[in-house]
Amino acid sequence: QVQLVESGGGLVQAGGSLRLSCAASGRAFSTYNMGWFRQAPGKEREFVARISKTGGITYYADSVKGRFTISRDNAKNTVSLQMYSLKPEDTAVYYCAASWAVVTTKGDVDYWGKGTLVTVSS
Repeated sequence: QVQLVESGGGLVQAGGSLRLSCAASGRAFSTYNMGWFRQAPGKEREFVARISKTGGITYYADSVKGRFTISRDNAKNTVSLQMYSLKPEDTAVYYCAASWAVVTTKGDVDYWGKGTLVTVSS
């Protein structure tokens, strides 16, 4: 079983930055596509960013493009999300996700982390 553990969430002022990390257990981390999703209070969980198995291809939701950067280190079994120019609407629980298929929607995800809360104050 694959276990994903997020860290790095917290409280930040609008315009600030934050870096989230996800540590994955188990072997063959590089065989998974990885991604980040988020869920704001009262809303559906939504796609934020994805990265291919070797890190060569990334894709972002329009709402975060240009502000967030996803990366992975297969030697350390980690994936990160660097967030800049944070806005109050970025406030949500952020979830690390792993899948055999390309991560596009929550339906593609095979494994989820427990989430880490990001709160952006105005």
